[in-house]
Amino acid sequence: MIFLSILQAIGLFLATNIDDIIVLSLFFARGAGQRGTTARILVGQYLGFAGILGAAVLVALGAGAFLPPEVIPYFGLIPLGLGLWAAWQAWRRRHDDDDDDEGKIEGKKVAVWAVAGVTFANGGDNIGVYVPVFLSVGPAAVVAYCVVFLALVAVLVYVAKFIATRRPIAEILERWEHILFPIVLIGLGIFILIGGGAFGL
Repeated sequence: MIFLSILQAIGLFLATNIDDIIVLSLFFARGAGQRGTTARILVGQYLGFAGILGAAVLVALGAGAFLPPEVIPYFGLIPLGLGLWAAWQAWRRRHDDDDDDEGKIEGKKVAVWAVAGVTFANGGDNIGVYVPVFLSVGPAAVVAYCVVFLALVAVLVYVAKFIATRRPIAEILERWEHILFPIVLIGLGIFILIGGGAFGL
């Protein structure tokens, strides 16, 4: 029974988190050349996903008053805000000297809170999927799901790092990251807001 729960958890995690690989790859591209980038992304992803799991478990336990479903779409404001900030920074640095590598790297340092915020904001659909699953299985299976999910977070991060560091992909990301990063975050924020009906959209 537990083995079956583990297999189901793996399938569910892949189905609900495969899109994170794109965002994480862009975070890796943004933090290229910075010491500790992998650790910061890993910690941020764990914090954000722990928030997703915690919210799903609380709602499944009947504590929905702490996180009403109608509030979830507004988390789209997090990636939207981060994307707009990244776009503003890219626009400000559009005439910077290309030789100022140290300044460019410092300006693109990846923050733990940014990764955590984007991960959590992008997890509204995860919560919506996890809650009915958690309600349909026993406590032991919920624990198994959570353990498998948390183990797979690290796998997800390292897959994104692998993709972002392949030479052809890395060259594309290095050249276009300053444009792709804000576009993806802004698009993600708008999708979350509209998809969830925030502001009556």
